[in-house]
Amino acid sequence: MRPRYITIHSTQNYSGDAYAHARALHNRALGRIIWHFTVQDSVAIQHMSTTKKGNHADHDGPGNKYSIGIEMCEHRGNSQSRTLDRTAKLTAYLMKKHRIPLSNVVPHYHWPRWGKYPPNKNCPHFLMTNGRPGRKWQTFKKRVGRYYRTIG
Repeated sequence: MRPRYITIHSTQNYSGDAYAHARALHNRALGRIIWHFTVQDSVAIQHMSTTKKGNHADHDGPGNKYSIGIEMCEHRGNSQSRTLDRTAKLTAYLMKKHRIPLSNVVPHYHWPRWGKYPPNKNCPHFLMTNGRPGRKWQTFKKRVGRYYRTIG
């Protein structure tokens, strides 16, 4: 895969930390689902090469074929603000490494799920406004942009 997008997700798992998600992916406990990174306040874990296709966004569509998937943890005791900050830094680094423009940093919501209603998933839910990208999503993207501009 030559990544063209970075897709941001939230786990919506309030008991599993990044290590538990890594074990689940390693043990194939989630079936065919796999993404590139899981981030929490204290760590970012890479599960697969960013040049390999994941299965995290839209089955066989462009969200999987051309996108790096980043899941943000939500377990109890995890700092959401520090998780968002670590995710923004990782995203900026990946943008620079793969020459991905900020306009191609998208929420999971961006990729429609064919045959589902509603077709666009409310994900990452804590960055959506009424189930859609809005002010909170734009604030996150501005943070990513600030970190991107500091990379040499």
